[in-house]
Amino acid sequence: MAQTFDVIVLGSGPGGYVAAIRAAQLGLKVAIVERENLGGICLNWGCIPTKALLRSAEVFHQMRHAKAYGLAADNVRADIAAVVARSRGIARQLNQGVTHLMKKNKIAVFMGTGTIRGAGTVDVVGDKATETLNGKHIIVATGARARDLPFAKADGDRLWTYRHAMTPSELPDKLLVIGSGAIGIEFASFYNDMGSKVTVVEMLDRVVPVEDADVSAFLEKALIKQGMTILTGAGVEALTVVGGGVVARIKRKDGTMIDDMFTHVIIAVGIIANTETIGLESVGITTTRGIIAIDGHGRTSAPGVWAIGDVTPGPWLAHKASHEGVIVAEAIAAELGNPDAHPHAMDPRNIPGCTYCHPQIASVGLTEAAAKAAGYTLRVGTFPFIGNGKAIALGEAEGFIKTVFDAKTGELLGAHMIGAEVTELIQGYVVGKTLETTEAELIQTVFPHPTISEAMHDAVLAAYGRALHI
Repeated sequence: MAQTFDVIVLGSGPGGYVAAIRAAQLGLKVAIVERENLGGICLNWGCIPTKALLRSAEVFHQMRHAKAYGLAADNVRADIAAVVARSRGIARQLNQGVTHLMKKNKIAVFMGTGTIRGAGTVDVVGDKATETLNGKHIIVATGARARDLPFAKADGDRLWTYRHAMTPSELPDKLLVIGSGAIGIEFASFYNDMGSKVTVVEMLDRVVPVEDADVSAFLEKALIKQGMTILTGAGVEALTVVGGGVVARIKRKDGTMIDDMFTHVIIAVGIIANTETIGLESVGITTTRGIIAIDGHGRTSAPGVWAIGDVTPGPWLAHKASHEGVIVAEAIAAELGNPDAHPHAMDPRNIPGCTYCHPQIASVGLTEAAAKAAGYTLRVGTFPFIGNGKAIALGEAEGFIKTVFDAKTGELLGAHMIGAEVTELIQGYVVGKTLETTEAELIQTVFPHPTISEAMHDAVLAAYGRALHI
């Protein structure tokens, strides 16, 4: 006999498991379906284990530059097997943490492949049997996978996706990274710090193209200074695996073709939503390039079916998925009569983005160019880390913070950072934007000294001609 639930969640990534927990907190009977690992790609093969790798690379980088701090570290070397083992151990620990959270919140877990068979019905095909679940509401949180190049499918040997790049059996001697979005540039940074010779190819005219143009320009200079080769406005026309390497045919910005040999290639050209085989057609949902259209609370075109995370319009970020999971859970609870559920649609302008390369990048809101295109009259302030005492003391004086304000109202439209620990700093501006702050409140805020966060204050002051330390 089919089991019945208030909510069935397809996928246990940072969107799905958070949606399940919030729904359970609101008194709903919840089931979650996962075909591989609780925690999804982010926790097991994405956000967290990659940060573990990047932390190892950061420590290795500092050890090799110990002399700059008056220290000596001789014969420093990297043990890639141990680095990978640490990363995988952290992923396992967090996977176990999600398992505990499911038990704690009395959420029924079904391991297997879930398919919607009609309104309120999901079949779960496991290793031993098929189970049918009935639910008043279904949340689609099936995530996404890496996109392959049409002429070169990743093989895990010489041609890698992010997943292969996380568990290398050896360090690449000469690495080609195709794509300079967050995934590509983080792996480029990791392997460069670990000692590989890295080339990045980006078809657009600048690296990290979704970021503010000044941030992109600063990062490109920093990466070149670190020894990387950066080819923007370029494309990879062909990849041929030969012997112990890969020959890449690259079309450069000027139209000339070059053939170059690499030991390994990371393909980081975007993602594809996992929506093709989950039964959306059985409830009349169609997708656009795999993406499900939703309203501000996650409702799809089919009654009782909701969607969150990478199967919905971007940005495709774990924290956006988690927040959507809370919104959907509360919207469902409200529909089922819970008076304590008060869902609020998310404002995409207040979703921060973080890239954990070296130096780090973080941003929220409109870039300067986007704000101008939207018709705003602007006040823009930039403050360099070289003017911040804590950054200098840390030996991390490369970077800057940029703020973008509406000159007429003082509204904070955007903030853009590059430098040490900016992924931890950005939340200050995110809170400010969420509270609809103006420059007046930010100028009046007391920032602790000595901290890098003081540069946030100076970047605001700079927008109004009041910077104190430049």
